[in-house]
Amino acid sequence: MAKIVKGGSFGGCVRYVMGKTDAKLLAADGVLLENKQSIIDSFEAQSLLNPRLSRKVGHISLNFSAQDSAKISDDFMLKIAGEYMQKMGIVDTQFIVVRHNDREHPHCHIVFNRVDNNGKTISDQNDRMRSVRACREITERHGLYISPGKENVNRQQLRDQDSIKYTIYDTIKAALPLCKNWGELERRLEREGITLTFKYSGGTDTKQGVIFGKDGFSFNGSKIDRAFSFSKLDAALNANVQRQETRTTQTVTRTFAPSPSPQPEHHQHSEPSHSHNSGDILSTAGSIFGGFNFDPGTGEDDNAPIPKKKKKKPEQKKGRSMS
Repeated sequence: MAKIVKGGSFGGCVRYVMGKTDAKLLAADGVLLENKQSIIDSFEAQSLLNPRLSRKVGHISLNFSAQDSAKISDDFMLKIAGEYMQKMGIVDTQFIVVRHNDREHPHCHIVFNRVDNNGKTISDQNDRMRSVRACREITERHGLYISPGKENVNRQQLRDQDSIKYTIYDTIKAALPLCKNWGELERRLEREGITLTFKYSGGTDTKQGVIFGKDGFSFNGSKIDRAFSFSKLDAALNANVQRQETRTTQTVTRTFAPSPSPQPEHHQHSEPSHSHNSGDILSTAGSIFGGFNFDPGTGEDDNAPIPKKKKKKPEQKKGRSMS
């Protein structure tokens, strides 16, 4: 699973990924590796080829399941990172790939310049949807573990923003089946300290989005879960109303249905009766997401030399990209 972040300054990003005591540089291309500051300066210099691009920093964390820890060697992790970058179109540009070991699950960080070597912009159009597809394809190709959903996420390991996001998710999931309209949902969430506000289509009363907030954090509904966008929640609330009306109608019908008239008994040539019962099939689907928080660096010396490590680059399919 991948978490994508974009920003305007390479300094904080590079200091974070390189500043961890357990950080291990797996690969780099197009940057000077004398120290953290030389990496930052290299990124910044190339970004001047396209000064109009404000969000020039690409930062992606690739997260693997703890169940696959034994499989995730440095070489294998780098191979996966290369395949992911190829699928995402992150080619012909500067990058570093850094592994961290500060969590239970294996993960690495890819920092790349969205201004490529020719001054062109690496597109971020639909990057999150493309990322989900790329992760799924790579995971299935290599037989890696696929999480069945949020229910199996270890809440105790979550921090700050991610912890709040999962709290909101759990609360909405529990409250939604009990609500028939937005007002009821809002009141139930308020009891748990969660706010609900709407986004409106420019200058109109037409609702087009929903935002949930708690403890100073706020998230669009779709960022909590794709099933929690305004349109999908609205459809779920309407479905709750329909189910309630159907149950009420069925109850009334059974209560006031006329009793069948007695039929004369026939002792001869009676035909056997046949009855057919049908059942309803309910199918459900879930979605997966995860989060990963990034904090600013600790103020370490950016000019300190980077420990000499064997440099590795992903296999290249074209240009200076990895495969």
